[in-house]
Amino acid sequence: MILGQKLSAADAAVFETFVVPRYLALFGELLLQMALGSDSARMVHLGCRTGYPDRSLLERANDVDILGIDPSLSALELARNKAAALGDVPIRYQLADALPTNLDAGSFSHALALNPVASQDDRGRLFAEMSRLLYSGGQALVTLPLRGSFQELIDLLREYALKSDDGPLGKSVEEGSLSSPTIETLSEELEAAGFEDVDVEIRHTQLPFDSGRAFIEDPVSRLLILPELSKMLAVEDLQQGLDYVRDAIDKYWSETKFELSLNVGCASSRKP
Repeated sequence: MILGQKLSAADAAVFETFVVPRYLALFGELLLQMALGSDSARMVHLGCRTGYPDRSLLERANDVDILGIDPSLSALELARNKAAALGDVPIRYQLADALPTNLDAGSFSHALALNPVASQDDRGRLFAEMSRLLYSGGQALVTLPLRGSFQELIDLLREYALKSDDGPLGKSVEEGSLSSPTIETLSEELEAAGFEDVDVEIRHTQLPFDSGRAFIEDPVSRLLILPELSKMLAVEDLQQGLDYVRDAIDKYWSETKFELSLNVGCASSRKP
């Protein structure tokens, strides 16, 4: 699902409490830096989850209206409660299960998507919808982990496939690692959707985990990294491979924290 998986009420609360500050904020900070300022703006946030970074976007403009859409009612309810706590603010949220949405074309100055868990084909549909929703001159902003992210996991899954003589998984790992977006390929995908003035920024960082079990059980891994990895490798069941990854982390990083590589990417583009 391009807009994101449906979250339970418990997972929505965990997402807001742990995933946003530890992981999504890395991407949101870059997005906020690249967002074009405007005295008046109408923004649509596709796959808004619990509403981050909508409050920060609201504070950056004198006259702004924000509409967030997401397939998870629990996430939307949390986002609505956060907006209500701010008082009478122009932030609204509504349910949407798939793309394209039923929103009117050419209605927004900004369209943003924060870390959609999506294949290349999915991203094409997402970018097409962003283009449809923007009026001429509008800005599209999308953040993604770029190629080189999660490299330690890819190496361990490659090792597992070799040791277990799992040819199909080995092939999926090789093909998936090469299909993850780069600055160049993300730019090409946006241009193919009709955007121009594409600019992609990247920040290199690491996420620390205390152990293999800590990595597997961390909400960031469970709700974003592992779904992203599964989508990248086009493998629905990674359980045996992940069991190997957990044990290998404990073995190889027994004397130090496990640090997962992350290339934080954000693309800005304009609709002609």
